[in-house]
Amino acid sequence: MTTPSAVEARIRMRLGQSDAHYGGDLIDAALVLRVFGDLATEIGIRSCGDEGLLSEYSGLRFTAPVHCGDFIEATARLVRRSRLRCLIEFEAYKVIEARYDDRPSAAQVLDRPVLVCRGEGTLVLPWAATARSPHRLTSTGARP
Repeated sequence: MTTPSAVEARIRMRLGQSDAHYGGDLIDAALVLRVFGDLATEIGIRSCGDEGLLSEYSGLRFTAPVHCGDFIEATARLVRRSRLRCLIEFEAYKVIEARYDDRPSAAQVLDRPVLVCRGEGTLVLPWAATARSPHRLTSTGARP
């Protein structure tokens, strides 16, 4: 695999009542993984013009809970790319926290974002897309 030029994707979203999965309006960790999947799709499109297929996660660590009304910001960064695979680093941070304990519509912007989840993923790219990609690699791993 080679190190590509910077390819990144970012999304910020509010988690609503429909995202609650557990008591106490706790959001299920699978939602964060779904967001990572969307970011991997964008990385695939940006790097070779195809969505690809997110085939695996590794090193996932969930480090803080997320609740309804919180805002998270998730990022993905292409770390390495081979002809058919992209290694992507993911991070998700809570940037705004609901404060329903104060009043029903209260929230606060966090002075320091709180890491919610971090990990890596492998995106598999179809051969047909990589052959046409302006970012494709030669057999030596160098760009043409």
